[in-house]
Amino acid sequence: MSTNPRDVVRKRLQIERGTIYKDAPQRLVLVYPSPYHVAMSSLGFQTIYRQINDKPKRAAERAFLPDFDRSDKRGKATLFSYESGRPLYDFPIVAFSIAYEPELSGLVKVLQLAHIPLFWQERDQSHPFVLCGGPLTFSNPLPLSPFADAILIGEADQTIHQALDIVFDSRSRNEAREILASEIASCLVPAVHGAALRTKAVCDKAELPAFSSILTPNTELSDMFLVEGVRGCAHRCSYCVMRRSAESSMRVVPKQVVLELIPDEASRVGLVGAAISEHPDITEIIDTLASRQLEVGLSSLRPEALDLQLVTALKKAGYRTLTTALDGASQRLRDRVERNVRQDQIIQAAKLARLFNFKRLKLYVMIGLPDEEDRDIDELIDFTEELARIHPLALGVAPFVPKLNTPLSQAPFAGIRLIDDRLRRLRRAIGGKATLRSVSARWAWVEYMLAQGGPAHGRAVVKAVVKGGAFRDWKESLENAE
Repeated sequence: MSTNPRDVVRKRLQIERGTIYKDAPQRLVLVYPSPYHVAMSSLGFQTIYRQINDKPKRAAERAFLPDFDRSDKRGKATLFSYESGRPLYDFPIVAFSIAYEPELSGLVKVLQLAHIPLFWQERDQSHPFVLCGGPLTFSNPLPLSPFADAILIGEADQTIHQALDIVFDSRSRNEAREILASEIASCLVPAVHGAALRTKAVCDKAELPAFSSILTPNTELSDMFLVEGVRGCAHRCSYCVMRRSAESSMRVVPKQVVLELIPDEASRVGLVGAAISEHPDITEIIDTLASRQLEVGLSSLRPEALDLQLVTALKKAGYRTLTTALDGASQRLRDRVERNVRQDQIIQAAKLARLFNFKRLKLYVMIGLPDEEDRDIDELIDFTEELARIHPLALGVAPFVPKLNTPLSQAPFAGIRLIDDRLRRLRRAIGGKATLRSVSARWAWVEYMLAQGGPAHGRAVVKAVVKGGAFRDWKESLENAE
């Protein structure tokens, strides 16, 4: 197998379906700062790619954090776009989509590999304009501010086009910054606004839904056509950045619109949305797709939605594992964070998993919520044992990370030692009764520091990456952020 980076990219492109090759006077490159197989499972990234290319005089290409040897025979590092093979520094605009805090390290690495100055103050007219956006901006965009010429906050389905118009039509970088700052209320321009947060854009329902542009087997969701069934959420869970708020609630895409978007050549369909299982026609949609012999996946399943009809449809559509979320370790904690889930609903899910012979019931749980005590972990252990007697069970355990723009934004992080102690206790108690996979408490702490941080924490990411990126490098850099 060739290790030449251009050969690797060429082979990936050969098996993609839907790749857009376009010649246009206004060109930019969209970058997802994670490897290709992760990035191409991002519905938002794919949608922005298609929407930009839909404009007559505009073309978007793609680039990713490399997951292969980037050196040519002379040992020179290269980073180039997939569609044309042009180096990233050769584009007038480099636009990043960042999903969550740890991907800030990928952004730093991409800029380094692209030979683009890391900080906006260091760029002049010869350098690309660096535009940032993505799910990270729903909570805290400030750690992005040292790197970005401008940041689009919130849902960028509409603001991306206005922002690109401004940047392409401006005579200079400074002029583009000034106009973006004055004309787009949801655009944070660090050179103008400093660390002052802006409003969050909410997309007009007429712009929905998002759906896949490219199908490829080389992704986390191999060859799965993704389509958005709902956007936003009707619930008010106090830890969640997607919770119902004054500016955004759940917007439902009509059943017929969802079904008509699915191409004939698709064999697998992913229905996407923070509360997709609460689409009023979700069972009918899944039944229709199953009747077409399509395999169907859902991005989330709320336990209160898991009734006999929905689970029957899921089984017909090829579901093998029934997955839902318990979140808090005890009913007391779930009530406190407004997570309206009851134990009897989870028990019913386990019984349905047994009835339909699913491989297992998978349950996501958070530990380290505010005021969590040993008695809450005791309740989780007892409930896990009860569920495991009904059906094979897998727990996915993650430390609670407080995010800005939520009611729990000022809650403390429980601490690495405490979380590790509780994870060890869980493993000892449920060993042999259920499987348990957990998110590292150390890396959850890194996420917490970035989620709560500002521009100084963005600059600390650079120090951590340069030092080597081990946890001790992150710890030292973030604790000394200034």
